[in-house]
Amino acid sequence: MMDNLDITLFENDLPSGLDLGDEIAVDSEAMGLNIHNDRLCLVQIANSAGKCFLIKIDSPVKPAPNLTEILRSQKLTKIFHFARFDVALLNKTFAVQVNNIFCTKIASKLARTFSSKHGLKDLCRDLLDVELLKQEQTSDWGADKLTRKQLKYAASDVLYLHQLKAKLLKMLIREDRDKLAYDCFKSLSTISELDILNINPDALFSH
Repeated sequence: MMDNLDITLFENDLPSGLDLGDEIAVDSEAMGLNIHNDRLCLVQIANSAGKCFLIKIDSPVKPAPNLTEILRSQKLTKIFHFARFDVALLNKTFAVQVNNIFCTKIASKLARTFSSKHGLKDLCRDLLDVELLKQEQTSDWGADKLTRKQLKYAASDVLYLHQLKAKLLKMLIREDRDKLAYDCFKSLSTISELDILNINPDALFSH
């Protein structure tokens, strides 16, 4: 299946008029995991039909009006895994507030309290019986030309998020925690602002 991925690569922005439906999966790749030091290199988007759109981000960053309009949209659901990092990185890069978020990691932690494993690879294996390959996770995403293996890895990170959302939402509803989950998702924009300012949200609520 991974060899037959429907991947389209764009430079710096999506084209206008792209039909993405009403729900997309979103992920990002950076030079590292520190939003203060590591720049955004790639944004991945997948629609519910399994089409993957990758946007390679140059340095210095160029305006991306079509991408930011999509991220800002209140009508379009954006599914992330560990949205906190991606939302902060996108906010810092493009000064955009990402709206209408569903985070599969938060959903898993609220719904699957029987497990301590909530990584994307764990969820794909446990809920979808899919084994994700992670060899390219720490590769050079800032390279002038990305390899086919990198593109396939990047696409795989968004390919299964729609299915995971559907499974996790059923569990959240069953456990009467869906409203709590959506309240958490709404707080992510505020948490991302704190992360950009290097303020630990936990410290605000401690004694």
